[in-house]
Amino acid sequence: MNIKSAVFVKSSTKPSNYPEDLLTEVAFAGRSNVGKSSLINVLVQRKALVRTSSTPGRTQLLNFFRINDNFSLVDLPGYGFAKVPLAVKKQWGPMIRTYLETRANLRAVVVLFDIRRVPRDEDLQLLDWLEEFEIPTIPVITKVDKVSKNRRKGQISPILEATGLPLEAFSLFSALSREGRDDIWERVETALGLGAEDATEQA
Repeated sequence: MNIKSAVFVKSSTKPSNYPEDLLTEVAFAGRSNVGKSSLINVLVQRKALVRTSSTPGRTQLLNFFRINDNFSLVDLPGYGFAKVPLAVKKQWGPMIRTYLETRANLRAVVVLFDIRRVPRDEDLQLLDWLEEFEIPTIPVITKVDKVSKNRRKGQISPILEATGLPLEAFSLFSALSREGRDDIWERVETALGLGAEDATEQA
């Protein structure tokens, strides 16, 4: 994917505030501090298109980004951080579920899992919603540089067991080495319906 432009459009909390251009979209979801912002920044080759924070739980809105004036990427609120106020935690579920249920131009959701963490209830709830609404899922295991390659299998096994997904369903990603970037882009392009020509000429 050749990135010519990547711009922040707006933040939203409900359908009446979503962007109205209805470009095809792929969203990114996962626990707080799983590496969503870093993944999006690496994909679009920008250092700080999406703000990263040392404090998990900062992203509490749906953030829309227009790429190449051709499609959108959406950073969904992170979940599961203990220090986020209870009222904010309660907003997450309805906000995300409403987006997944009502956004007609959504083509897939990239779901992130930290290689060092076993998926928890919120992760599995998200997968259940995606299955319920028949939304294609692109599972990604992040931060693979945090463990040695000979330990990967052992770290990944609990993720496979918890999610019920096979190993080949996942892309492995490192923001540090950029491992997995091309693989994830290929899957995103497929979800968006972009062929090789679209990805190079329109991108």
